[in-house]
Amino acid sequence: MPISSGISAPDFSLPDETGKVHRLSDYRGRTVVLYFYPKDDTPGCTTEACNFRDDYSDYIKADVVILGVSPDDPKSHAKFKEKFSLPFPLLADEGHKVCDLYQVWGPKKFMGREYEGVLRTTFVIDAKGKINKVFEKVKVAEHSKEVLAALL
Repeated sequence: MPISSGISAPDFSLPDETGKVHRLSDYRGRTVVLYFYPKDDTPGCTTEACNFRDDYSDYIKADVVILGVSPDDPKSHAKFKEKFSLPFPLLADEGHKVCDLYQVWGPKKFMGREYEGVLRTTFVIDAKGKINKVFEKVKVAEHSKEVLAALL
């Protein structure tokens, strides 16, 4: 189970697709949508990212920062971001330390195979750094609209 709403979001430092380091604390004073996804350029992750992209102007109008996080490396993120014209940073959590911190790394099943991986989860973090809402078991096709509805 991911960490719950009502607590301070754990701070972290991760590089984006260009190698620039982002700290969650750098965004204090703004609302942050921190979404964890399993893998670049896979069907579900692409749908989720492209929906955030398509709704990006609404997030900008609401002064909301979107940060995507997966265990992929910066090079993979750069290709994914370029291929789908994603306008927000993708953070590389190689070794899944931040996934562990947010408790979104765990057992998964796919086609009868069990393995450890990212549990698709989104956190809405307020301007003071507190977790306002946690979205678990995300349905990628509707997720961006669901997040926007919770923000507005």
